[in-house]
Amino acid sequence: MTDDVPLSPADDSGAPPLFSDVSRRNVLRGAAGGAFALGAAGVLSACGGGLKGTSSPGAGSSAGNGRKKITIGFITPLTGPVASFAVSDQFVIDTIRKTQKFSGGITSGAKTYDVEIVVKDSQSDPNRATQVARELISQNNVDMILVTSTPEVTNPVATVCEAQAVPCVSTIVPWEAWYFGRGAKPGSEFQYTTMFFFGIGEFGECFIPMWNRISNDKTVALMYPNDVDGNAFRKAFPPLMQKAGYKTVDGGAYTDGTTDYSAMIATFKSAGADIYSNAPIPPDFNTFWKQAFQQGYRPKLATVAKVLLFPSDVEALGPLAENVATDAWWTPHHPFSSSLDGTTSKGIADAFQKATGKQWLQSIGTSYALFEVAHNAFSSVDDPHDRKAVAAALRGMKYTGICGQLDFTAGPVPGVAIIKPVGVQWKKGKDFPYSLEVVDNSANKAVPLTADLKPTRA
Repeated sequence: MTDDVPLSPADDSGAPPLFSDVSRRNVLRGAAGGAFALGAAGVLSACGGGLKGTSSPGAGSSAGNGRKKITIGFITPLTGPVASFAVSDQFVIDTIRKTQKFSGGITSGAKTYDVEIVVKDSQSDPNRATQVARELISQNNVDMILVTSTPEVTNPVATVCEAQAVPCVSTIVPWEAWYFGRGAKPGSEFQYTTMFFFGIGEFGECFIPMWNRISNDKTVALMYPNDVDGNAFRKAFPPLMQKAGYKTVDGGAYTDGTTDYSAMIATFKSAGADIYSNAPIPPDFNTFWKQAFQQGYRPKLATVAKVLLFPSDVEALGPLAENVATDAWWTPHHPFSSSLDGTTSKGIADAFQKATGKQWLQSIGTSYALFEVAHNAFSSVDDPHDRKAVAAALRGMKYTGICGQLDFTAGPVPGVAIIKPVGVQWKKGKDFPYSLEVVDNSANKAVPLTADLKPTRA
């Protein structure tokens, strides 16, 4: 197994122009991360990049104990501009491997199969994501690919899997960006690719109730880039805002990596926009937010998407991040448990903090749930190497686990399961510099409030 194959010269995700992937020149490349694999039977020989793992002999091959093997590929942005999404993924893989339902093998039909997990770093780059998906299929002969964190990663992987008839599950991507961003038309259905997360409607259910409690002017500043997420938000979110009685002022479809936002900030100030909405890559928000503070744009409530989701992002901004609101799809306060071993959300978050010394982050829940979904699908078919049957099991799946109930049959489109988010704000913390607190549960009443909603900048 190698991590040194040259990147393909162009993104072949097949997305239409409205939802085109971020171009390679606009996505800042991170340091090479080195792919690694983790087998359920233990960590074996090194395969490059300084990380230990096992090289998969291919789906259906025999493990050392003579049993057949299921191979799962996991693609995540370990490096690059959205690497903060993947901070907990090593812990999740280690935790999954230790559960009896993975360490003891998955029973499919009348046989039990050992499980191998091969992890690849997308480097936050669409072209790299395409490349490693192809490697997993052609070299590792995976039975399923799991992929997480932003359409720059999920969409090219899902596109490759659909074309190669390999079951794939995506998460942490708005469903509109995943579905329409890959060229789907209303009523159409992908056969091999599914996903769970939420979409623009759920952002509205999460953010607008918070706006209603803070805003007087009812004008929303829109900072949406010219990328997959930005264009999805620009198309679908303003109609929901307008229906709720809000005016919008669009700062323009800027290019990822922009360093001067003075003109946009002046536009927002001139409009008197007391609510701020965005969907940028994290480095761009940090630049914008610092410039906004310096130039005197101080909205009453900032509700951000795709950024300030994780402690590392918040620490980079320091006090400027306090009382910025965002969405949370999973927290230790969520009253859900693992379908693999019954561990509660709080139990998993506490285990992460104890094992790493780092603060919990919400991507723990979705990365963990990917493997719950995979286990559920493989254990429900007679042959885990029958990709058509496994894909059908994914599209027809309903189960309850660490992220609550996931129903892939309910829509809004076939093969998509919705998680209901809650509104959260970053507050000064006790054990860590800042704490993510639930301040609005309008969209998900099952999750308790843990703090009061406050203006971002009074």
